[in-house]
Amino acid sequence: MSQTTLNAEYWSNRYQQQQTGWDIGYGSTPLVEYLQSLKDKSISILIPGCGNAYEAEWLLQHGFTDITVLDISPVLTAALAERFKGQPINIITGDFFEHNGQYDLILEQTFFCALDPTLRSRYVEHMHQLLKPGGELVGVLFNKEFEGGPPFGGSKAEYEELFSKHLHIKKMELCYNSILPRRGAELFFSADGKV
Repeated sequence: MSQTTLNAEYWSNRYQQQQTGWDIGYGSTPLVEYLQSLKDKSISILIPGCGNAYEAEWLLQHGFTDITVLDISPVLTAALAERFKGQPINIITGDFFEHNGQYDLILEQTFFCALDPTLRSRYVEHMHQLLKPGGELVGVLFNKEFEGGPPFGGSKAEYEELFSKHLHIKKMELCYNSILPRRGAELFFSADGKV
């Protein structure tokens, strides 16, 4: 699939046809466990390629007050606007690569693996631009290969080389708390911006 194929129409069709095999129905265990460790509930948080935004839902339920979710599918973001009506969350329909802002924390959950691999260098560069000084990119990456795609996989060595061009990797290790179908196939990572 090319990046032009993986556009808003493609993702909207997937949601309309309920072809969402990546959707586990709740916040990802590795991410939720990380979020439980955060003390400052006023930090600015971005979730790009947010899907059904279960991590955002968890954040709202636990008193976080500055949450932005971003997705390219207008079908999805319209459903999120209805679901989160009246709650303190900023829902944006748009292309991640055109998004501007500065965030204390950016959460990566099944967005990186949904992008055409030719966009990965741009992804890392843009993540660096979106992080405030001292901000962190935290998330989960697939530590396996897939036929075709999306999802598109990769390896720890590949990610370390890619991310280290623009980010300082603080942690990248096999998840010990993945859901059963993903056990042994996910890496938890955290990185901050290089100065």
